[in-house]
Amino acid sequence: MVTVDLNCDMGESFGAYQIGHDEALLNYVTSVNIACGFHAGDPIIMGKTVALAVEKGITIGAHPGFPDLSGFGRRNMQVSLEEAKAYMIYQIGALQGFIKVHGGKLHHVKPHGALYNMAAKDYSLAKALAEAVKAVDNELIFVGLANSMMIKAAEEVGIKSAQEVFADRNYQEDGSLVPRSLPNAMIHDDQICVDRVIKMVKEESVMTVNQEKINIKADTICLHGDHPSALLFAKKLHRALLEENIKLNSVT
Repeated sequence: MVTVDLNCDMGESFGAYQIGHDEALLNYVTSVNIACGFHAGDPIIMGKTVALAVEKGITIGAHPGFPDLSGFGRRNMQVSLEEAKAYMIYQIGALQGFIKVHGGKLHHVKPHGALYNMAAKDYSLAKALAEAVKAVDNELIFVGLANSMMIKAAEEVGIKSAQEVFADRNYQEDGSLVPRSLPNAMIHDDQICVDRVIKMVKEESVMTVNQEKINIKADTICLHGDHPSALLFAKKLHRALLEENIKLNSVT
């Protein structure tokens, strides 16, 4: 039986807002990436989201990003490698505090937004992020864009990695995601998203961009929890994967 992880970015709000939405999504995913306060979230939302995930037995990951609340961490920032490492360690440590209080365990780290997209192409940045993860805990899994510099860096640094694919994002010829600034960045047809994800999980050469095939290996699938119809899509994708005899489980 083929196995895949279904992950969701969470805790990307403030105070009590959207907690109910995130709580409902936890019924359909196997892991979560919780915002650590730099691009979104605050101590209250971090604590509540961790508590919910621990209660439901969902695997927990840190979701560190650039210090950019007003831009939701989606704007490229030019920072030194030393700064990038420090940002990662700081945010992972903040989330670890809440995880310890609620009796959970940190499982993985997935960078957010622009930090993620930049590291996918920039090996030096990817290696700095992977080194930060290893410095905190060498048992943590580094989640990165499939076939990107992030996966290569994790292997070089000597930590586990998980190759991530996106259900609702279009890809470019080099395997990177189409920038959100472009009109074709997102796929809005749920059925197209579901069908494509199933192919990504079952096969490895399924993406065709400008007549060129891109090899995609899916260890984990990203669900965007901040989308208005995220819950409906989560239910549909969850059901479709099980119907295809695909087992859902967090990455090991």
